[in-house]
Amino acid sequence: MALVLYNSGSKKKEAFVPLKSGHVSLYVCGVTPYDTTHLGHAFTYVTFDVLIRYLKSTGLKVDYVQNVTDIDDDILRKAKEQNMGWKELGEFWTKRYLNDMKSINVLPPTYYVKATDSIPHIIRIVSKLQKESFAYKGGSNVYFNTKKFPGYGALSHFNEAQMLMLLSERGGNINDPKKKNKLDFIVWQGWKEGEPYWDSPWGRGRPGWHIECSAMINEFLGDQIDLHGGGRDLIFPHHESEIAQSESFTGKHPFSRFFLHTAMVMYMGEKMSKSLGNLVLVSQLLKSNSPNAIRWMLLSNHYRKVWEYEQSDIEAAEESIASINSYLAKPGTKSLNKTALKNFAAAMEDDLDTPAALEIIKKLVKSKKDQETARAILDTLGFVL
Repeated sequence: MALVLYNSGSKKKEAFVPLKSGHVSLYVCGVTPYDTTHLGHAFTYVTFDVLIRYLKSTGLKVDYVQNVTDIDDDILRKAKEQNMGWKELGEFWTKRYLNDMKSINVLPPTYYVKATDSIPHIIRIVSKLQKESFAYKGGSNVYFNTKKFPGYGALSHFNEAQMLMLLSERGGNINDPKKKNKLDFIVWQGWKEGEPYWDSPWGRGRPGWHIECSAMINEFLGDQIDLHGGGRDLIFPHHESEIAQSESFTGKHPFSRFFLHTAMVMYMGEKMSKSLGNLVLVSQLLKSNSPNAIRWMLLSNHYRKVWEYEQSDIEAAEESIASINSYLAKPGTKSLNKTALKNFAAAMEDDLDTPAALEIIKKLVKSKKDQETARAILDTLGFVL
């Protein structure tokens, strides 16, 4: 058997073969800490937590980087609204996020990096992009010239009209008069009165959103990585732009061998999001539900399938966990059920089919035996026994 994953770039399942034998390099886009952690965040980070645990169980070494976007328009806006310092706001919500993830047994990354800690490397990258004409100065900003990167749009598979429409919907200014092309994006943003700034060859300013991730990946994992992950809503413009600037900087293709994207979580008929306010918070669920039940509910959905949260979901998950706890409390055979373990591996290696993996556990519970096999599977899936 070989691990097969769905690659967003090729839009098909492919055999996952690391660039370096025995070693996996993985980057997952983290949170922008200006508000609380909801179930959509948890779905993404539990998914990658399980992937990492499974990779490690097969003997692979995993270097995992996750970022925190601690300087951003949203953080500055929220800090102003709440009359707080932007650093104080970011540190408060970062701590809350990390506590929520720890509560549902998500392993910490190898490197957890603040965007502001990578600003010297960001400046080096932007300087080289400008020197090689991939970037240009427009007013007090520096922009990436998308016309210099013919592959722009290859990840999302959107044409220019679609990209322009999405960019407008997601806060991009396609009519910025300082840009050469409507799809060009900021890699260095000029200083505005009242905002934090760093000195640079272009004057005072701060990094653009996309360049932050490119810099952190390059600094901690190198020019090329095995796998880049995040929510599906990051495909465009964020990951599309990361590819353009990273490959232009290094001259190496592909920047990431695989792109894995988790589906959106719905609630009350809409995508769960901070802007809409239709949130189910991890911290709220933990007040009346076990961490194992939250994890079971999340993993009962395949990572690529959109699903909608219902109260009945967490109730059903609690029932499943109660049955498992009762089953594990009883004495059973010490030998491992090789067929069940083989089926579990097959499920995981078929694009991380966690719903099928949970069904294997349910069958073991019904059999009233093979508790050690169930323990091994549950442990790999990150449940606290």
